[in-house]
Amino acid sequence: MTATRLPQAIRDDVKTLWNYHDMHHDARRCDIGIGLGSHDLGVAIVAVELFNDGMFPRLIFSGANAPTTIERFPQGEAVAYRDYAIAQGVPEDAILIDAKATNTEQNLRFSRALLAERGIEARSVLLMSRPYQQRRAYATCKKVWPEVDVVCRSRPLLLDDYVASIGDAKKVVDMLVGDTQRIEVYAERGFAIAQPIPSEVRAAFVRLVAAEYTSRLV
Repeated sequence: MTATRLPQAIRDDVKTLWNYHDMHHDARRCDIGIGLGSHDLGVAIVAVELFNDGMFPRLIFSGANAPTTIERFPQGEAVAYRDYAIAQGVPEDAILIDAKATNTEQNLRFSRALLAERGIEARSVLLMSRPYQQRRAYATCKKVWPEVDVVCRSRPLLLDDYVASIGDAKKVVDMLVGDTQRIEVYAERGFAIAQPIPSEVRAAFVRLVAAEYTSRLV
């Protein structure tokens, strides 16, 4: 049976990583919104909310499939997000999709190219992602698209509510641990700009790895 609640023994460490990945950006109007594909429909949910709040006039959903999404979104992540947004009343002509990207760097590079092909200038971008992907998305965007002003947002759920929405506590922790590792590894590989990693974040990461939350490590 899949556990839908965090084990008490790891709660503090998970919360440390959760808070670290939240960029704590306030939503503000940007030239374009970009929803980064994943297994989490919450990205499309927050994109619709922010579009309706007037935070951007045009929206890109970017994402093909990954092993974690092929069963849930067989039509592709971007297509599934677009279909959801249209069903919620977002005008179809306000949405562009990139159905080829398979990682965050491609999400941003392909989205940038999509705008360039259409002659759309974007000086500011509101990136929407899973909560624990915010910092990596920010660091990747500043590497791939350094001149753009970046705002990161996710569906505003508390940690326990987010775990319940996914329905699999171990999957969420594995993803958090994997994204924490990627902050450092991807900067070393030239995929993203470097980010500070406080000692308490590093310690929490090490303890969670020791507890075998490792399926998403690179």
